[in-house]
Amino acid sequence: MVKFSKQFEGQLVPEWKDAFVDYWQLKKDLKKIHLLNEKNMVTKQEKPSLSYTNLFFSRFRNFSICGHDHRDHDVIQVHKKLASSASKGDVYETELLEQFADTDATKEFFARLDLQLNKVNQFYKTKENEFMERGESLKKQMDILIELKTELKQQRSQSTSQESKENPSISCTISCEEEDSVKDTTDREQQRENSISEFERNEVQFSDSPRAVDESGKPKKEESKLRSLSSKTFNCQGKNMRLNIPLTTPSRTISAITYLVWEDLVNQSKKCGTESGKLNINKTKLHHAEKMIRGAFMELYKGLGYLKTYRNLNMLAFVKILKKFDKVTEKQVLPIYLKVVESSYFNSSDKVFKLMDEVEELFVEHFADDDKRKAMKYLRPSQRKESHAVTFFIGLFTGCFIALFAGYVIMAHLSGLYTRQSDIVYMETVYPVLSMFSLLFLHLFLYGCNIFMWRKARINYSFIFELAPTKELKYRDVFLICTTCMTVVVGVMFVHLSLVAKGHSSTEVHAIPGLLLLFFLVLLVCPFNILYRSSRYHFLRVIRNIILSPLYKVVMVDFFMADQLCSQVPMLRNLEYVACYYITGSYKTQDYGFCMRTKHYRDLAYAVSFLPYYWRAMQCARRWFDEGQTSHLVNLGKYVSAMLAAGAKVAYEKEKENSIGWLSLVVVMSSAATVYQLYWDYVKDWGLLQFHSKNPWLRNELMLRRKVIYYFSMGLNLVLRLAWLQTVLHSSFGSVDYRVIGFFLAALEVIRRGQWNFYRLENEHLNNAGKFRAVKTVPLPFHEVDQD
Repeated sequence: MVKFSKQFEGQLVPEWKDAFVDYWQLKKDLKKIHLLNEKNMVTKQEKPSLSYTNLFFSRFRNFSICGHDHRDHDVIQVHKKLASSASKGDVYETELLEQFADTDATKEFFARLDLQLNKVNQFYKTKENEFMERGESLKKQMDILIELKTELKQQRSQSTSQESKENPSISCTISCEEEDSVKDTTDREQQRENSISEFERNEVQFSDSPRAVDESGKPKKEESKLRSLSSKTFNCQGKNMRLNIPLTTPSRTISAITYLVWEDLVNQSKKCGTESGKLNINKTKLHHAEKMIRGAFMELYKGLGYLKTYRNLNMLAFVKILKKFDKVTEKQVLPIYLKVVESSYFNSSDKVFKLMDEVEELFVEHFADDDKRKAMKYLRPSQRKESHAVTFFIGLFTGCFIALFAGYVIMAHLSGLYTRQSDIVYMETVYPVLSMFSLLFLHLFLYGCNIFMWRKARINYSFIFELAPTKELKYRDVFLICTTCMTVVVGVMFVHLSLVAKGHSSTEVHAIPGLLLLFFLVLLVCPFNILYRSSRYHFLRVIRNIILSPLYKVVMVDFFMADQLCSQVPMLRNLEYVACYYITGSYKTQDYGFCMRTKHYRDLAYAVSFLPYYWRAMQCARRWFDEGQTSHLVNLGKYVSAMLAAGAKVAYEKEKENSIGWLSLVVVMSSAATVYQLYWDYVKDWGLLQFHSKNPWLRNELMLRRKVIYYFSMGLNLVLRLAWLQTVLHSSFGSVDYRVIGFFLAALEVIRRGQWNFYRLENEHLNNAGKFRAVKTVPLPFHEVDQD
């Protein structure tokens, strides 16, 4: 049977961990009372026994005249004090009525118990008020949406002209207020949290720190202006309203920038022309508004479910700890204190349950076509069950991979490959394919290890990456993908090497590595619902967002993936070469130097080397544009320095004449970039090197118990960051080919990135949990405008 402490830790909301009952500290206090009781019992046994008269009266005091035990009324009494303000809630304080043998320890226990009860009540009331305000705001948004959709239907039914049929819209009166008079209906919620949620996909904005506000507590005019770029004012329900659609796609971003430039050049935004008396809100914008409101309802329902779990777990924790207290002290405290807990605010309030019912009704009616089962799939998505078959196939393919890899290594050794006297054609044409796949799936394997460690440390990576609970990859799924793909790759390479060793030199044999690459590319874009299609398409969408970084809104998963690409430059270089080799048909003549002699290929090598850093820099620029925080510009400088270092390295590899000058440039640029990156790793991404922390050189809050792991990781990160010195030193390892050495250096960078991933998300989780954000704050589309 699982202990309650393990069950309690496994079911609590990770972001609200500090707001739950401190069950473990209460258990320590009980242990202290238990030790004192044992000590007192030993002392009593050493003292002379009481006289029969004293023993009779001591027992008589424990019984009433009718013979009933009334110890329940003589042990404790809990006083309820009214709080100074309604926001803080009532305060409970326990008074000990019976003389305990261990008075100090018992007083300390009940003082802590009262503190936990007051903390739970206050937190519950705060989150309940937050969700209630969010619910009221959503209801108003829903009413506006329904009214606009109704008017749209009426206009579509009444319109007879072909023009109105092609562009169905709602005509609303334009208001001539200034752009900086926007009044966000969710300002109170943002001021209370001092920050919106970090993680928003498409409609949701990511933010590392509190939103910039001016001295009056309102958003800055620049942010208000940016929020209004894609919005217009219309009249609805007798109020001037504004429809704000976030700039999450390239078309919206380009339109917003065009509007901003036009406004700066012409400066006629505050004038109301006679022909601009009507505003068209088309069906597409209403569809986006409906999607935003639906997402807000889903997040609200999720938050209410978390609050319900918070209530039930804390109630159970109070019952368990009081039972343990009665068992240790042999007193009857449970019935008395439990009545107080049951009547306290967090257990007696039913607002959450009523709001959950209202959300269900609204969602079923407006977003699920009166189909409750369909609505529950969105509101209560079920977790995908883990199958034992996955574990079986992981073991099967792991064994196959080890056997095939061992055979490949033996055959390569017998053939004299991977040495300086190796077959140059094989090393120039086939080895890049094997190296590329090895680096890719090593990175994926480390991601699976990261998922396993995040789950062990209770880091809510699903919330941070905004992964769908029904479609996200578990660590077993990642391991299965890695073992299966590497078994296929090594198997094909083994067959190819066998054919080459036997002397087969036909065009079909040389095309095998290229066909292997083509097979994986086709599998990646396969439209059929097989082999983790949702994950494959999600990956492609993220890659698309990265390539078009300045145009798409940057969220957590986008720049996390872009950072991974920064560690995969050797893999991208190999992919570039292999694509050139097979697309140009050089494999037919085995002219492996054709691409090297082509000027366009050499120029492209520069671009591939610093493209990942460029994408990451553009993401930082976009985040600075959206959020206006200078820290993003500082982060942009880090990737610019990495771009310069990568360009200098490629130039040093290509230019053979003036190698000393290029070598000096590589040393200078790489050293500067390394110092910059190390500082950002430790201080910004990992949140370490805090001098005034209670943990020397670390954070105040740590997820791992052993601090030595952090110090070891910091030292290892430093060593792996200096792997570029191999470019300068040209160290040789026996007769190993230089390409193999380059592969191991690239693998070390991938391992460093895997280590970085864990600490990056740990820091993100701790920062997020410190503000008790367990659900996303989705921006709402309709906002009231001041009528000044």
